Amino acid sequence: MRKLIGSLLTAFFLLAPLSPVQADSTVVRIVSPAHQTFTGEFRNDDLAQELTPSGRLGQLVYVSASRSKIWVIDPALIDEVVAMTGQYKLATDAEPLGSKIAVDWLTQLQKVSRANEVVALAYGNPDVALATSLAPSELKMYYTFGKSQLQVALGRIVRSEPDGGWSTGKSKLTPVLKKNYSDSRKALTRLSRAVEDPELMLMRAQLSRLLSPSLDKDSRDYFSYSAKVAVDAQVRKLRINPGKYQVTTESAKLPVTVINEFAVDVMVNIEMTPMNTRVVVENFAGVVVPANSKKQLELTLGVIAPGETTIFAQITDATSVDVVPASILQINSTVIDKRVTWFTTGAAILLLLAAVAQSVRRVRKGRKDEI
Repeated sequence: MRKLIGSLLTAFFLLAPLSPVQADSTVVRIVSPAHQTFTGEFRNDDLAQELTPSGRLGQLVYVSASRSKIWVIDPALIDEVVAMTGQYKLATDAEPLGSKIAVDWLTQLQKVSRANEVVALAYGNPDVALATSLAPSELKMYYTFGKSQLQVALGRIVRSEPDGGWSTGKSKLTPVLKKNYSDSRKALTRLSRAVEDPELMLMRAQLSRLLSPSLDKDSRDYFSYSAKVAVDAQVRKLRINPGKYQVTTESAKLPVTVINEFAVDVMVNIEMTPMNTRVVVENFAGVVVPANSKKQLELTLGVIAPGETTIFAQITDATSVDVVPASILQINSTVIDKRVTWFTTGAAILLLLAAVAQSVRRVRKGRKDEI
């Protein structure tokens, strides 16, 4: 029995595949801090220098091909290189010089890694422990999105191993910057519930770069601010125009404009919430706003009592979850209650009759005095 168990164990270890740590392979890590801002331009042209044959990333790929390598790659870095292969802009006044360098480097990476295994890190190479604590579901998306992007860029199948221990390093993100990340992530997640735009999905994934261990303090601050500006701009693309209205009748049809600046059609619900009981309003369901357009709705409003009212116009998805911040509609109603009108009119008539009666008496009195 012991010999049988020993034989089985020996066979198991001989036949079981070796882990990357056990295998006699060299691990080549293709990672770098973020270079491209969240609005598309590059902070500087440092990445072009890294990609040259003598640069840090160039020295990793301008080598002889070998079958004993495992390439561990940050897909976000490769997306930056792909962006550099075309016309790109710098956040400075300098002229970008890296297009040809990026093309050559990417071609060499595809060539030298062709016979090797390629492992895709989570998009943006975030600190996995930090991402797990802040947004575990988003981390899963970073892995899935990263694998897909890298496969397209390299034109081949790659691996994604969330539990493989390939990610290294710890981020030094401050509590304030963690909150900024969380706020931006939540804003884009809410927006994604109603807007299916590839650019929006890309920005969600790019937020992962804020959690990268590769960023120094200055870069953490710089890219956190860049993310906030870009996310605010995305959220502003879907909105209701605020407005002020003067209402002089008991019921009215008020124009409400919904704006969609995304490149895709959007279907939303709109909930109208008055802050007091002076007016009653209706909600809108299944409003379709075409891509890059405005749509004007007619808000039916009934006046219960005159005065000022604030209405919060909230865009929601099909499950009544807020998508973007609410807009404010200011209503000033000067409608006078019918009973007040009747009373005022009646009083005016009585005063008129009294004046006529007094005039008649004066005329009669004058005639008597003449006699």
